[in-house]
Amino acid sequence: MYLCTNFRIMSENNEDFYSRLKAELEKTTEQWPAEYLYKFIVPAKAENKEFIEKAFDNMGAIIKTKKSKNGNFISFSIHVVMKNADAIIEKYQEVSSIEGLISL
Repeated sequence: MYLCTNFRIMSENNEDFYSRLKAELEKTTEQWPAEYLYKFIVPAKAENKEFIEKAFDNMGAIIKTKKSKNGNFISFSIHVVMKNADAIIEKYQEVSSIEGLISL
C-alpha cells in the first residue's frame, strides 16, 4: 500500500500542516509500518540532491529523480516503509530546511 498526501507549500503554517497530516495518516492507515510515498521538488543544486538522499539513506528507500525541462529543478519520488505517522512527519521536518523545497 502506498500513501501520499498532497499538502505542502512551504509558506503554510508548520504546526497546522503537521497536525493535519498526522490526523490524516492515522485515519487512513490501517496498519503500521506502512509504505509511504514522499514527493519533493527542489532547486537543482548538488547539495540539495545529496541532502535528500542522505536523509533516506539506510532505510531501504527507492528514490527516483527527474530534472525539469530547463534543468532548474529536481523532482524526487521516494518510496519507503515508515514505522508510524510521527516518523513520516520527522522526515518532512528533516528535509524542510532546504530552501525552495516543495512537498507534494
